[in-house]
Amino acid sequence: MSDLVFIAFDNEQQAEEVRTKILELQQEYLIDIGDAVIATRDEKGRIKLNQLFHTTGAGALSGAFWGMLIGWIFLMPFVGAAVGAAGGAVGGALTDVGISDNQMKQAARDALQPGKAGLFLLIRKMTTDKVLADLKGVGGTVIRTSFDHAKENALKEALAGHLPPASQIPA
Repeated sequence: MSDLVFIAFDNEQQAEEVRTKILELQQEYLIDIGDAVIATRDEKGRIKLNQLFHTTGAGALSGAFWGMLIGWIFLMPFVGAAVGAAGGAVGGALTDVGISDNQMKQAARDALQPGKAGLFLLIRKMTTDKVLADLKGVGGTVIRTSFDHAKENALKEALAGHLPPASQIPA
């Protein structure tokens, strides 16, 4: 079962730094992330999502490959690649992986002031004490989590710059 965490930051740079740190922790096998998305709200109130994985580009690439392959059968590989890329891009744009885009936009609209940013994390599993120690003092405000109360409070304390005793950090 995965947990969803939404943390608000003063700016996009802070959110990006924390996302980078989380991804580094993933390379060390301390945390397993299903998705990590930065949401920003501009001065006009529009929400922009900065995804890790862009399905439109991946769909276009896959469509171009298969379109070219099928195009060879009809001796028109470039036409097949163009049609396949267009179809793949449309299919990719309609695909939503990880955290629901609509859910993130609504949560960001409700919680973020203009000029602020938020980080959405879909956490599959983590070594809580080590991850919290690495996140100590990075700042941010926990807006929403699906953690139990003890783990949520430990996260809030870590972001604020102080950790509870190791015996009180939930697994």
